[in-house]
Amino acid sequence: MANSRRFGAGVVSVLVALTLTAQPVLAQKPKASLPEDILPKAQPTASASPAQPSDASTTPPAAANAQGSPAPLALPPMVIPEPVMSWTIADAKALLSTIEYIGKEGLVPADYQPAGLRAAIAKGEGNDLDALASKVFAWLIEDLRDGRTPMTAREQWFAVDPDQDAMPTAQIMAQALSDHDIAGVVDKLAPTNPDYAALKAELNATPMANKAKRALIQANMDRWRWLARDLGDIYLMTNVPEFQLRLVVKNRIIRTYRTVVGKPGRTATPQLAETVTAVVFNPTWTVPQSIVKGEGLGVKALSNPGWARANGYKATKAADGTITVVQQPGDNNALGRMKIDMPNPHAIYLHDTPSKQYFEADVRAFSHGCIRTERAVELGMTMAILGAKMPTDQAAEISRSGTYTKVDMTRTFPVYITYFTYARSIDGQLKPFADLYGRDKPVLDSFAQPRQLKTTQRTSNEAIIKLDNPL
Repeated sequence: MANSRRFGAGVVSVLVALTLTAQPVLAQKPKASLPEDILPKAQPTASASPAQPSDASTTPPAAANAQGSPAPLALPPMVIPEPVMSWTIADAKALLSTIEYIGKEGLVPADYQPAGLRAAIAKGEGNDLDALASKVFAWLIEDLRDGRTPMTAREQWFAVDPDQDAMPTAQIMAQALSDHDIAGVVDKLAPTNPDYAALKAELNATPMANKAKRALIQANMDRWRWLARDLGDIYLMTNVPEFQLRLVVKNRIIRTYRTVVGKPGRTATPQLAETVTAVVFNPTWTVPQSIVKGEGLGVKALSNPGWARANGYKATKAADGTITVVQQPGDNNALGRMKIDMPNPHAIYLHDTPSKQYFEADVRAFSHGCIRTERAVELGMTMAILGAKMPTDQAAEISRSGTYTKVDMTRTFPVYITYFTYARSIDGQLKPFADLYGRDKPVLDSFAQPRQLKTTQRTSNEAIIKLDNPL
């Protein structure tokens, strides 16, 4: 009962904070023709089901990202054609002025051919001006909306940005020319998150002579553009190098949780944008075959039933000889007492852990890719209350029942697994974070090279590694 009251008090304090949260830190709103709310729509009615699935797999297949965009087709990337529209001299001059000051957004003015545009303006209106102005403005739109860094330089980046679908280049260009408001496109396309604004302010306050710091800020500003422009009203976000998870409501951090992330190398945590579809209290864990067969756990569990029961393992052998081992709910379960379902082909999810001591380390990169979360039961209860309208007492009772219970969300929430090496920490201070996986160099190198043409590629072309081992 004491645990129930403690968990309940923690969740109630979260809900009070949600109620008191009024407006986002940034009051910026797009025009009516641009999307204002890309938070995923509500799903069918939730249920809290104690029934344990026959295969307690932690890896449901995924066909869409957090914003509902379909998974990219496995087709060779093609260069995206740019629209050509008619330009007046006044609009072209406004474009040239915008380009000359685009460094304030962390982009490179030379990418957008200012000398050529200046010459085309001097020549006068006509086909040459239309072609060049349309091309460089399209490039500017693409870089502000989607990021300048080519997909090939975004290591383990699997978060599909929906902005180019919601705000097509031709639509933005047509609106800018119709309104004669070329400079306004910068405000329309910049990420709305206040952390991006903080980075922009820091960049413009950093002396030009400090090239290393400016380059790092520039790279991390671009990482914000790789995500949706608006992340939603309520979402979870973890910055892997910071080893922290945030619950964010209207751009305010309501709760933070220390995390343990993947070890560098094959088990490094990828960058994703997914959706919380359910919370599982007292989860089971289907042990991967790399352990069942590769480490002999299956044979050991079958040959020593007493040891298996003592350690919470239930082993079965199929007719073809395949051994399946499922760890039952309990204090020693590898997933702890809570798991957040966020379907994705990488088998990445947020979960509790019996190994609480790892949260005390400064560098918390010990997992096989999944994200272990402190105070996970509190987090799970919060998601159940917000996402399934579950009463606090019921959530607390389920969490301590010891019985497998899956709570489906009626309101889904985005989850962003990000990788920022210069960012605002959970205390609001801008600071660098160690490049845990060595993902900075390709981004920094890409900024030192001429801009590449955008293609239809939407995520990293690296192989998807199924990281289904929480140990």
